Amino acid sequence: MEKTLVLIKPDAFKGHHTGDIIKLYEEKGLHLLAMRLMKMTKEVAAKHYEEHIGRPYYKELETFMLSGPIVAMVLAGDDAIQKVRDLNGKTDPKEAAPGTIRQLYAASKGENAVHASDSPASAAREIHIFFNETEIFD
Repeated sequence: MEKTLVLIKPDAFKGHHTGDIIKLYEEKGLHLLAMRLMKMTKEVAAKHYEEHIGRPYYKELETFMLSGPIVAMVLAGDDAIQKVRDLNGKTDPKEAAPGTIRQLYAASKGENAVHASDSPASAAREIHIFFNETEIFD
């Protein structure tokens, strides 16, 4: 069973969409293995978004991710990474397919409701930024 990290971002949490988003993942057959409500710190943001540091949009991304609570989750299932990315939809909600999380709940390309790992290597790295092995119930 493949694992992936999902973050419900501050805009979706503030909009009271957390339960709806989790339900969509579960309805697609994904299993929730870990979950944490937390406030991201600058240190966690730098570790999680390390490949974006120095890019023109990084400060705006950091400010947004520190602006309110996030929900970090580990989801698992067959082909979990691709299933989650398909369900999330394109980054820009205007381009996201109907019924995807971003089409339903994202405010803009920058405030796009959710993050998901894009590969097995990213998932392995990202999951352990937010969870240790004793917090993952698989």
